[in-house]
Amino acid sequence: MLRTISRRFFLASLAGSTATAGLAAPPTASLRPQARGGNHFKKAIADPQNIIAEAKLGGRVCYAVADARTGTKLEGDNAKVGTPPASVAKAVTALYALNTLGASHRFQTRIVATGGVSNGVVQGDLVLVGGGDPTLDTNALADLAAALKAKGIREVRGDFNVADGMFPQVPTIDKDQPDHLGYSPALSGIALNFNRVHFEWRRQGSSYNLTMDARSDRYRPDVAIARMQLSERRAPVYTYSDGGRTDNWSVARGALGNGGARWLPVRKPALYAGDVFQTLARSQGIVLKNPKVVSRIPQGTTLAQHQSDDLRSILRDMLRFSTNVTAEMVGMAATAKRSGRPSSLRASASEMNRWAKAALGTPQIRLVDHSGLGGDSEMTADDMVAALVKARQDNVLRPILKPIPMLDSQRRAITNHPIEVYAKTGTLNFVSGLAGYMTARDGTEMAFAIFAADEATRSRITRANRERPQGARSWNRRAKAMQQKLIERWGAVYGS
Repeated sequence: MLRTISRRFFLASLAGSTATAGLAAPPTASLRPQARGGNHFKKAIADPQNIIAEAKLGGRVCYAVADARTGTKLEGDNAKVGTPPASVAKAVTALYALNTLGASHRFQTRIVATGGVSNGVVQGDLVLVGGGDPTLDTNALADLAAALKAKGIREVRGDFNVADGMFPQVPTIDKDQPDHLGYSPALSGIALNFNRVHFEWRRQGSSYNLTMDARSDRYRPDVAIARMQLSERRAPVYTYSDGGRTDNWSVARGALGNGGARWLPVRKPALYAGDVFQTLARSQGIVLKNPKVVSRIPQGTTLAQHQSDDLRSILRDMLRFSTNVTAEMVGMAATAKRSGRPSSLRASASEMNRWAKAALGTPQIRLVDHSGLGGDSEMTADDMVAALVKARQDNVLRPILKPIPMLDSQRRAITNHPIEVYAKTGTLNFVSGLAGYMTARDGTEMAFAIFAADEATRSRITRANRERPQGARSWNRRAKAMQQKLIERWGAVYGS
């Protein structure tokens, strides 16, 4: 079924649906010190250790702050201790991609015909060729199908293939995440809708109507490769099994209520994209065989192609919405250009680490992916600040970072706050990071990084409970409040 939801729609839904393991929020409460004039103001500012102690986070807090233009270190503690950076790692990935691919780089997704075309008939195979575009959506596939019709294509004699071999097959970004979390899908050389499928349920009498689709703001094609079965149980809410050519899900009846929806991860990205394109092509009168996945990019005639936005725009959205798929795919694209197709996601991250050590001056960086989702990644506050200072020389990062508002005790943005912050947030369970640039009242610009982690508490969370573990939400609020107090301290001490 095809009925007549854009990239911004998917990005916004990612930001809204991702739990504490994937996205971060800005600092929470503001306790601005009251100026008393001269040195009295600076003396009234809380000591950083008191600020940290009041947060009662347990574990460890690491931070560093420096003059953004000179690199002169102003303050820090535990700044050489490696800590999970969570999504703050995406700032490093952005610098890696910009340096390697260039800000104007665009990803291409193509429709290729093998065997030639005669009188509107493709004599060989029709191939959907993935070009590593992390932002490809249903609208783009619909435009490609329409472009085929406009070229007069009416029949395909051979197979319909999807070429996904630009990147390695990655079953999930982080294997320690529960199966049903949409921010840890599979990866390959093609992605559609950030490799998520929309599951919706509506009560109908004593049963439910369950649908799986690849919706956008213009279309809602049903999906065959992702299947949902209703189960007479209360828990677990979701289970997943690999059906070979299908993602087989079950959902507990007792958890559904009257209706609702959520995005689930796709484990077979190429088949998913092929499934959706087959439906969209059929709506144009072009009947294709069921998709097959091939790894090699074929030789043939390009009949239609879709270009992504420029990389700088893609990265700006990635940093704003913290999209994991985008980070992983642009990171692997950069690695592929630097040293050839990576053998794995971890291998690609290792190549980025080597680049960062040489280009950014980050000797202790040890990232295991490009998004920061993997809890085994480590970065020091000193290394992060060094990267920020280096990036400030060419001003390539700050313009695409998200503005972080300073909030009052009711979590409302404070208008005309004297401190301006552009930064990347990062949150895992009992891990919180914030790093970027702050400008004080007098115009002093500082680069800072704050990493907090209670890894002992984090290690006790079972895999099944990692979506919303007990205590993680309140811990995160306290961490954000601490971050803001540190920032306001630095603004007062070093910039007024």
